[in-house]
Amino acid sequence: MLNNFLFKHIDNSALIVFRILFGLLCFLESVGAIFTGWVSRAFVDPKFTFTFIGFGWLQPLPGNGMYIYYLVMGVFGFLIMIGYKYRLSSIAFALMWTATYLMQKASYNNHYYLLVLLSFIMIFLPANKYHSVDAKINPEIKSNSMPQWCAWVFILQMFIVYTYGSIAKIYPDWLDTTTMKIFMQGKRDLPIIGEFLQQNWIHYFLAYGGILYDGLVVILLLYKPTRKLAFFGSIFFHLFNSAVFQVGIFPYLALAFSLFFFPPKTIKNIFFKKKEFYDKDEIIVPNYNKALITFFSIYFIIQIALPIRHHFIKDNVLWTEEGHRLSWRMMLRAKSGFITFKINDKGNSQQEIIKLDDYLTQKQVRLVSTHPDAMWQFAQRLKEEYAEKGRDIEVYIHSSISINGRKHQEYIDSEIDIASVSWSAFKHSDWILPSKLD
Repeated sequence: MLNNFLFKHIDNSALIVFRILFGLLCFLESVGAIFTGWVSRAFVDPKFTFTFIGFGWLQPLPGNGMYIYYLVMGVFGFLIMIGYKYRLSSIAFALMWTATYLMQKASYNNHYYLLVLLSFIMIFLPANKYHSVDAKINPEIKSNSMPQWCAWVFILQMFIVYTYGSIAKIYPDWLDTTTMKIFMQGKRDLPIIGEFLQQNWIHYFLAYGGILYDGLVVILLLYKPTRKLAFFGSIFFHLFNSAVFQVGIFPYLALAFSLFFFPPKTIKNIFFKKKEFYDKDEIIVPNYNKALITFFSIYFIIQIALPIRHHFIKDNVLWTEEGHRLSWRMMLRAKSGFITFKINDKGNSQQEIIKLDDYLTQKQVRLVSTHPDAMWQFAQRLKEEYAEKGRDIEVYIHSSISINGRKHQEYIDSEIDIASVSWSAFKHSDWILPSKLD
């Protein structure tokens, strides 16, 4: 029965249009990062980057290397869009984008992570079987159909993203609009709508609207009577986010997923009027069906498990940040901090206060002031740098943070040499002081 559902063939118009939009967005994201100065700020200007822990071997290319890297990545995005050497282009883009994602986290954004997942999913999909250069060069691969699982893999992925995004918002500071009010205060200078966004009822509308939209949109899109309403609501929701929060390509990528919720014939009639519509009742089970089902079963189990891991780690994730990334905890809190790194030379007991501006960009200073993993990484960096000078040092941190406008609270145990402790991604770091959050 599962095979009958997954491998029933349907018209592939939605996947073909999605490939074109996906490739275009990959191209714009890559090339846009160069022209907006993002590549410079993230990779060229910093003296070193905060990689994901365990990926320190992934370092930016020297000189103008990262500009070339992003340009090449943009070319692969363009090749995905036109469907040329599709499989090779998809693999290349997925590997290159994932490398840049793991290479720096000072500019963490959920859509960067989503793009990692989608770029690997696209490798497995027959998205070049129609309206592609590949199909023109090799007409034998041309096809009007795809197995039904190709649509459902996107639907399930977005259901996970939105559902966890909704659940994460159900906490006091979001429900009483404290968080939203802080966000909107930072948008006061926006032309036309800046002052409008300061109204109390707008904060409640956005806060509760966000919970309801994330929690219900996939279900409403699946249900025919509410599909159009949900789609037009999605347009408003995502364009608002794009205009107010400047969250890159995510709003447009999210809107592109709507393709898989509408009847294939509707998509075909809108985008490919001359295309022959596939309406045969065929079930074509490939000989690798068990491997495919096993792979995606493991993949989605991981996707479901990762966002709940913080429940198994001591203390509040809002405070510790442990389990925050890869969990679809989007636009949840405002956090600020003050931090001082003090080193103690074991050889002569000489103490020194580190000037962060000598090592870090302002964005990196904000990261290291509020994120324990970045604090730990910087402590390791200091220890390595002083070791190269023949000095064995200890690193102590004096830190306080504020979450959602609360009074600053002491954050790190200042008696512990952070450079001497180990890091665990799935375990609480005891040098983070207990939270006093509600």
